[in-house]
Amino acid sequence: MKRDNLVRLARFKVNEKRRQVEQLELMMAEFARMATELDQQINSEEKRTGITDTGHFAYPTFAKAARARRDNLTNSVKDLRVQLNAARLSQEEAESELANAEKLEMRDEASADERRHATA
Repeated sequence: MKRDNLVRLARFKVNEKRRQVEQLELMMAEFARMATELDQQINSEEKRTGITDTGHFAYPTFAKAARARRDNLTNSVKDLRVQLNAARLSQEEAESELANAEKLEMRDEASADERRHATA
C-alpha cells in the first residue's frame, strides 16, 4: 500500500509539471502574439505620421509607448523560455521518478504473488 501512495504522488507530480510546462508555453505564445500586434500598430503609426526615427522630436508618443510594451513582452518571453527549460527538466525528473516507483510497485506485486503461490 505504501508503494501505491508513492506511485500516486509521483503521477500527481508528473501531471503538475506537465501543467506548468503547458502554462508557460501558452504564456509565451500569448506574449509573442501581443508583441506581433504591437509591431503592427507601431508600423501603422509610423506610416501614418511618416516618421520612423525614434530619436526624432516628433516621433509619435503612441509608437514610443507601444515599442516599450513590445520590448517588455519580448524580454518576458526570453525569461519564460529559461523557466520553460527548467520546467521541462523538472518534468523529466518527475517522469523518471514515476517510472522508478511503478517498477518498485510491480516488483512488490510480483513478489507478493510468488509468496501467495508458494504458500498455496
